[in-house]
Amino acid sequence: MRLITVGVSGSLPGPGSPASTYVVQVPADEAAATGAEERDWTVVLDLGNGGLGGLQRIVDPFDVDAVAVSHLHPDHCADLSGLYVYLRYHPERGSLRTGKGRRLPVFGPTGTASRVALSYGLSDGESMDADYDFRTWAPGAAVRIGPLTLEPYRVFHPVEAYGVRVTGPSSERPGETATLAYTGDTDSCPGVVELARDVDLLLSEAAFVEGRDDAVESGIHLTGLRAGQVAAEAGARRLLLTHLPVWNDPEESVREARSAYAGPVEVATPGAVYSL
Repeated sequence: MRLITVGVSGSLPGPGSPASTYVVQVPADEAAATGAEERDWTVVLDLGNGGLGGLQRIVDPFDVDAVAVSHLHPDHCADLSGLYVYLRYHPERGSLRTGKGRRLPVFGPTGTASRVALSYGLSDGESMDADYDFRTWAPGAAVRIGPLTLEPYRVFHPVEAYGVRVTGPSSERPGETATLAYTGDTDSCPGVVELARDVDLLLSEAAFVEGRDDAVESGIHLTGLRAGQVAAEAGARRLLLTHLPVWNDPEESVREARSAYAGPVEVATPGAVYSL
């Protein structure tokens, strides 16, 4: 499987990147080896502001198999409104033309369906159920999407928030599985360490900077240092920092992480591909 970092900007879109949007894909041959249907599979982890534009460069939105939403802040879910428009109003394949909705699975926290409908501007009593199949995360309850298994872990943020652990066929080690942990937004907590336990790649937010953001209340974001501490404690094999706001210096975040973690560390860039 592979990870594509579509949008990596923290808290808001930046001049060179959408907000949090990540794609996990499994090619047809790897899927078939797991017993899943022999076709390409695509799961989107978060779909923040501007993410839908970048997503269309990678996959036809009608070919997305599921969207996994970590939490309901707009920089992680705002473009669900745009995706709804695409699925509903496409002149050839949209549900209004075909009479058959896509019913795309959307996993998220409690209240995801009502929040997304409100953000789109639907009236009371209206829903997106013809095009979206909203499902609520249950901590520790894994869900299967073709060759991929997604497991949510509750993490530490001001709203109900989850990290997502993804297991699928390895592209680097044929016949074996690979694991990816995506933190969503979180501060240090036991849940994020368990999420990252022994993963091949830890995709970790690092929005805050040590010293500069110490006065901000706890329970919001990791720093590069704290992301490195999570990676070290969990035994993650590789650390990829993301969700850096436009005002952060990426090199500073990497320095912080490397002070606590001896493994490979880099900062995610939009459009990069990581094979697992």
